[in-house]
Amino acid sequence: MTTFVRSTAAPLGLVLMAGWLVAGCDISVGLDSNSPRYVEREKKDFQVSGTPDLVLSTFDGSIEVRAWDRPEVSIEIEKRAADKQAADQIEVKATQSGNRVTLEVRQPNEGGHFGFSVSRSARLIASVPRQANLDAHTGDGSIVIERVAGRVRLDTGDGSLKATELAGDLRAHTGDGSITLDRVDGRIDADTGDGSITLNGKLEGVRLKTGDGSVRVRAGDGSRMADDWDIHTGDGTITLQLPEPFDAELDAHAGDGHVSVSSAAVKGEVSKDTVRGQMGAGGRSLRITTGDGSITIAKS
Repeated sequence: MTTFVRSTAAPLGLVLMAGWLVAGCDISVGLDSNSPRYVEREKKDFQVSGTPDLVLSTFDGSIEVRAWDRPEVSIEIEKRAADKQAADQIEVKATQSGNRVTLEVRQPNEGGHFGFSVSRSARLIASVPRQANLDAHTGDGSIVIERVAGRVRLDTGDGSLKATELAGDLRAHTGDGSITLDRVDGRIDADTGDGSITLNGKLEGVRLKTGDGSVRVRAGDGSRMADDWDIHTGDGTITLQLPEPFDAELDAHAGDGHVSVSSAAVKGEVSKDTVRGQMGAGGRSLRITTGDGSITIAKS
């Protein structure tokens, strides 16, 4: 089922008058010349069963995904443009095949406009079952996801990523922006070209990389190394908190800084900028590196 809600901006005086005369109107007014003045909302609902596979994609705009207790996927598409004609040129393609739902928002082809580009974007807001697999991509915008358990892929060309209360297998990438992963359990693979990374949860696999920014990880009780862990920043400090006991083969190196290990004794090489050796009973490789900054490993 598809429903529409449209709002358009008239000249400011007429908009204010309409606001006084008609209660409940949904009107959006751009406050500057670069702000889209027309907003159109479209909603699409899909009945699913079991664990659905959901693919969301928009050329420009934020994506928000939250879990609910319904066997249904509901997606609101919020188009923003200078006017109705520009918004109508934004293409929304939605398909369903069994339990797989795909929604893609495409930018219109503006060839032949001699370099002139109309400002358009499409924000996606989705409600999904708690158990769901998700693949979300935006060319430019933030992504927020809450309370989903399954296989999750998040990707943005430019924008922050925030995940809360996830469980399963998470892959997150942003070309430029911070990554915040709060109460995220399972295997985590996250990277950003420029921005900080913060992670806490019951962790099994950890691969974190930032080109420029600090990294803070708190591995809660029950965390274990089901895979090798790798944490890296090109420029910034790294703080890792681990439960005790914790078994690993540690390889920590700071290019311009110091390495401090206070969570447990390490049997092996210990110097100002490098610590290599066995933690606890040893086991999988725990590799931590920073090009410029210090490393601190402490008890969680």
